[in-house]
Amino acid sequence: MASKIKFIANSIAKEQLLHLYKEMLLPRLIEEKMLILLRQGKISKWFSGIGQEAIAVGVTAALYDDEYILPMHRNLGVFTTRKIPLYRLFSQWQGKLNGFTKGRDRSFHFGTQEFHIVGMISHLGPQLGVADGIALANKIKQNGKVCAVFTGEGGTSEGDFHEALNVASVWDLPVLFCVENNGYGLSTPTSEQFKCNHIADKGIGYGMESYVIDGNNILEVYAKVSEIAESIRKKPRPVLLEFKTFRMRGHEEASGTKYVPQDLLDSWADKDPLENFKEFLLEEGVLSETLDASFRTEITSEINTNLDIAYNEEEITPNLEEELKDVYKDYSYKEIVPSLDKKKIRFVDAISEGLEQAMEKNGNLIIMGQDVAAYGGVFKITDGFLEKFGKERVRNTPICESAIVSAAYGLSVNGFKAVMEMQFADFVSSGFNPIVNLLAKSHYRWQQKADIVVRMPCGAGVNAGPFHSQTNEAWFTKTPGLIVVYPAFPSDAKGLLASAIENPNPVMFFEHKALYRSVYQEVSTNSYTTEIGKAAVVKQGDALTIISYGAAIHWVLESLEKQQIENIDVIDLRTLQPLDVATIYSSVKKTGKAIIVQEDSMFGGLASDISALISENCFEYLDAPVARIASLETPIPFQAELENQYLGKSRLDKAIEVLLNY
Repeated sequence: MASKIKFIANSIAKEQLLHLYKEMLLPRLIEEKMLILLRQGKISKWFSGIGQEAIAVGVTAALYDDEYILPMHRNLGVFTTRKIPLYRLFSQWQGKLNGFTKGRDRSFHFGTQEFHIVGMISHLGPQLGVADGIALANKIKQNGKVCAVFTGEGGTSEGDFHEALNVASVWDLPVLFCVENNGYGLSTPTSEQFKCNHIADKGIGYGMESYVIDGNNILEVYAKVSEIAESIRKKPRPVLLEFKTFRMRGHEEASGTKYVPQDLLDSWADKDPLENFKEFLLEEGVLSETLDASFRTEITSEINTNLDIAYNEEEITPNLEEELKDVYKDYSYKEIVPSLDKKKIRFVDAISEGLEQAMEKNGNLIIMGQDVAAYGGVFKITDGFLEKFGKERVRNTPICESAIVSAAYGLSVNGFKAVMEMQFADFVSSGFNPIVNLLAKSHYRWQQKADIVVRMPCGAGVNAGPFHSQTNEAWFTKTPGLIVVYPAFPSDAKGLLASAIENPNPVMFFEHKALYRSVYQEVSTNSYTTEIGKAAVVKQGDALTIISYGAAIHWVLESLEKQQIENIDVIDLRTLQPLDVATIYSSVKKTGKAIIVQEDSMFGGLASDISALISENCFEYLDAPVARIASLETPIPFQAELENQYLGKSRLDKAIEVLLNY
């Protein structure tokens, strides 16, 4: 049978031709075995890449082993071509410890620094932004390396695809955006996904080179990607590659292919990348049936041997202590004591000074955000940073929060630290997905740190209305894997920011805008640290405990001064996750009464959880119901009187009086 695909070997050596064939044969035979095991109930789910092996193998073979690849769940050939031991892959699929996620995630949802692979993200789009960050790190290092990231034609409809391509183009990042156009996003055909003739056409809008490649032709894939990758190593830039191929089986096995016309399946079956390449090699005398049979025998034996290893591995025994410990990367706090040399500065100055000193200390720290460079940020916190640290490290970004959060993660994967400024905390909703589904879960899933601080200028009191006044910490305090810091005083802000940057875990760092230029304090001039997870007792007494944070702590202090009330324990939480419950419980057991004050609206806020914790752990010490003060259950209004009515500050005096007299 003659090959239905036109292969051009050019100067590719016989040994390399056979190598590429074996590299495609391995994932095909693994898949055939997995389909049998799926029917036998020995694996839970399978996303087949049969018919698409040439893309994964060709791209991986064209890159160096130390160049990062971000594959999808149909790219088994990436993992096998990178020579991951098969028993570890099989253990991963069976949820065993020799896998890469300790049984916490399935199939190809894993990464490995050893093999320079960052596994797929189910939301698809964010991994394109991660590739941007990895490539940015490569560019800053000037190491001449390429990063390749995969997505499907369905993924190109997501906003993250467009954001990532835009960022890569603007920054000239050495990324290969590899789109496998296999005809269907689950059951939705390409005709219902986009209007242009080719996905590659989308590159035009970003000023980006793009190419259409026959994804079933291993030699075309390997030769073209090798050529482009070598060019990018010399001249860093992004390139969009569309690989035309077809998915011969269901999106996953349970979904089937009934929605695909049979004649379409038949036509693509004739273009099978493995069988056609085999016929070409037989025609060229490079391969014989005898040699092919020996390859298959050898690979089948390897598969069965490694399956036995995985089968014989013990099942995971749940370990509660380890599960909880692995949510965050281990980190030993290093105290740096504040100097005696101090100066009186504003809250905003403390943030700026702390950030500047962190940049001086950490040469691998990158600041990213809208208008943070020449303009110095809308609050002027990074004013002068561009001149001091240069445009490689102080980076203006396009307005694409999701891609920049993902890029920050890519920087962390590739050895950098990142501080990303949300221009306003409200805008974090545009980057919410990668924060809660990528950064927060990274260490738990595959022990990869997310060394990122997201700065969150937040809060009301400045008459900025519903889109610029939210204090949305509760969105993140309930997400395991995130650290949430919320200082109220300049000295704490500077020390906690230094600690947040040193900490290898993702930190949401809230900065209340109304405090920026209204609160002054004597602040040490050196770079010092303040421990995350430790509250501060700012006033002491035994009549009542008031627990608060951010701008609301100042409401409390003003109320007590106005009413001339002493003998009160006032706790400034400073850190909301992890929460210093020891300080809270100790105070409540002493006073017997507690009020929690937050600026956020009541329902679902942090005050509710703290109230529940006090009731559960200090009930026998309580002399009154735990009280909560919060803002109204409405969006934040703009007009001053409406905003004052919204904020819980106006109801605080009465609540303190009632509880003291209870």
